[in-house]
Amino acid sequence: MNCKQFNTIPLEEVLQKLGHLPTKQNEKEAWFLNPFGTETQASFKLDKKLNLWYLFSEGIGGNNTDFMLKYSNTSLKEVLEWVQKQNFSSFQPQVNNQLRNAIPNYQIKKVIELQNENLKNYLFERGLSSTVYPFIKEIHFTINDKNLYAIGFENISKGWELRNTFYKGSLQKKDISIINFNPIDDNKKVVVFEGFIDALSFIEMQKIYKGDLLVMNSIALLDKTKTHLKNYSEINLFLDNDRAGLNCKNTILKSFPNAKDYSNLYKNHKDLNEYLMEKIKKRNELHFRKEPEKPPQKIRGFKRRR
Repeated sequence: MNCKQFNTIPLEEVLQKLGHLPTKQNEKEAWFLNPFGTETQASFKLDKKLNLWYLFSEGIGGNNTDFMLKYSNTSLKEVLEWVQKQNFSSFQPQVNNQLRNAIPNYQIKKVIELQNENLKNYLFERGLSSTVYPFIKEIHFTINDKNLYAIGFENISKGWELRNTFYKGSLQKKDISIINFNPIDDNKKVVVFEGFIDALSFIEMQKIYKGDLLVMNSIALLDKTKTHLKNYSEINLFLDNDRAGLNCKNTILKSFPNAKDYSNLYKNHKDLNEYLMEKIKKRNELHFRKEPEKPPQKIRGFKRRR
């Protein structure tokens, strides 16, 4: 996949993959709320015929590549690697105009407590036990009449981050998520993660924790994250050890010099979940056991409340 090929994919499908739905559309254009921030009136216009976008609130625009470089805040190489993994249905040597103009059909069928064994196995493979079940849901939904199910993690706008073995996406409004472990604590403490799997890994590893967990759900929500961080007297960062995570960390530290960075605890791993999985693997090799029954080594200085 190269830039030229990526730019032939309908941006509408890219936005759909990222969980952004149009507020209004017709055969020629579609309007979205700002995918890079927050707003109440749609200012992001997609020209379906040209497959180009323009954000009126910021006065910027471009093609698919321009969009993803801004949205992900990563390198071009990382953007193309992400695109290659998505298996966009409309990627063909010649783009099908019927697909280009199709209206995505999203519908959430039901939201229930986690029951599906495939989803439980997915969590188990990520080093996560039933400890994290209270913080997630099982979501059954359709996309263009295709029935799907996934682990759902709710954000503060009632949207959902979705994960299963084969699918990574979101539905409804994209936003940050906040979990509160001690609503009566006056000393406002927060730990910050890019994705909810890392947040669940933190919960898995801690016995007692009093404070909030903030999950960005997208580095494109950095500005909104910073706005919420103003409410906390103690900020602890558990961001990814990649270029995007480093940029995000440095931006937050510049705005909040007293924030503490804990990425060094898992410096040889991409993120906290990868670190957790490696700890479990080593422990299982040591004890010749398949299923982890005890929590791995906790992160020093943090405890989780049951």
